[in-house]
Amino acid sequence: GVAPATADLLGKMANGLADDLASTLLLATDKRVLVAPAMNVRMWEHPAVQRNVETLKGDGVLFAGPTEGAMACGEFGYGRLVEPDEIADAVEAALMDGPLKGKHVLVTSGPTHEAIDPVRYIANRSSGAQGTAIARALAGLGAQVTFVTGPADVARPSGVKVVEVQSAQEMLEAVQAALPAEAAIFAAAVADWRVASASDKKIKKDGSGTLPTLEFAENPDILATVSQMDAGRPALVVGFAAETHDVVGHATAKRARKGCDWIVANDVSPETGIMGGSENAVVLISADGAEEWPRMGKDDVARKLAARIAEALA
Repeated sequence: GVAPATADLLGKMANGLADDLASTLLLATDKRVLVAPAMNVRMWEHPAVQRNVETLKGDGVLFAGPTEGAMACGEFGYGRLVEPDEIADAVEAALMDGPLKGKHVLVTSGPTHEAIDPVRYIANRSSGAQGTAIARALAGLGAQVTFVTGPADVARPSGVKVVEVQSAQEMLEAVQAALPAEAAIFAAAVADWRVASASDKKIKKDGSGTLPTLEFAENPDILATVSQMDAGRPALVVGFAAETHDVVGHATAKRARKGCDWIVANDVSPETGIMGGSENAVVLISADGAEEWPRMGKDDVARKLAARIAEALA
């Protein structure tokens, strides 16, 4: 592995140059190579660098990051080196013949943004942290993961195929395009409604005090759509239920209504600090009933859920 991998080194690797020890070793090796890029955001976004990245991916080079964040140069954006534990996770996933090797798993994550006009939208407080952790844990067990995410706050996981979307309709289309899969994990907080006729121009105040009227339409139910597929349904479909009261009752009813195999339910009442926080306390609802898990970090929840998924698909 190479960390940090500069724009210069990526260019050498992509074009077969070997004028120093590092590039010579990388050109001479017959082993798989993983790189963790680190550079200024404008360098990362430069067409020449992106061409080199695509060349390297085509050659089978694995990438960990980069992520988005503040940089030593004072700028902000993509190009920041991922954290060491993410590099370690990427290495582990690359080396591991895990229980999910050869399995394709679809994961949705984050919120959706439903446009009101070109500058305003309806959203929710989901950070995408739990879905991201699940995707990373599944990849660590050897799964081929397609990660469909709304505009989440957290950095995207390494070692997975990332598909970025904005709205619920876009997420449904991305999910359908990603199938078939052995399992589908729907951790995204999808908006239930959208504005029926979003304006293509910014809605302006006219000084009269008259408020705009927004008419809503129901969004597609992605979990139910996939759960109730006649052909090509994943062997395991897992939904999430964010509740503020009667968690087990509502989640059990949701499982029956949607037709999925499991529901991972949690209490997102403001006093729990779960939505947008680093911990989670979930109840796994299945045909066997409700199994309450202790409160733990979202990474720990993800690893436990990934292990259960591996058992179910074995």
